[in-house]
Amino acid sequence: MSDTSEDDNEVSFQLKFLGRVEVVRPGGLQVLDEAIQSLKTSDKNNPEKVAKKSKVHLFLSMSGVDILENKTKFLLYTCPLSSVSFCAVIPSSPKVFGFVAQHPATDMYHCYLFQSRKFSHVLVSLIGDAFRASKSETNTRGARDLKVEALRHKNKMLQRENEELRRRLAAQTDA
Repeated sequence: MSDTSEDDNEVSFQLKFLGRVEVVRPGGLQVLDEAIQSLKTSDKNNPEKVAKKSKVHLFLSMSGVDILENKTKFLLYTCPLSSVSFCAVIPSSPKVFGFVAQHPATDMYHCYLFQSRKFSHVLVSLIGDAFRASKSETNTRGARDLKVEALRHKNKMLQRENEELRRRLAAQTDA
């Protein structure tokens, strides 16, 4: 998490992190329902995963959402607010909420799911308020810099993949 300043105050909540699931669309309650079902299915197939639902600290600031492991304070995920496209409480499970964010270097979306006995509705409201407030500020240069950096990273990944494919093709033609 970035240093806290007067302009970038943050709020922290301790929650149970249910998991992160890749999703195909940037938002909607159906996406959250599909993500929670996906987690339940993978939990049934993998008994170790049921015990892995860990407590985390969710830090919310004007710059983004950071998820830290409770005991070690290891940063698990960070999502700039500009990448968050949807946030809601799951109607069938009022203690469970999630948000969808786009990965900064790819066109993939991930749904992050949490469980909280008391704060689900409060956190959804806070994330929405922070998102709206960050949109009203003029941070286009920062967003542009992030996109440029993400595209550079994506370019490097594609170049590496291209080189690997060339090596494989050369090995097949030599054989």
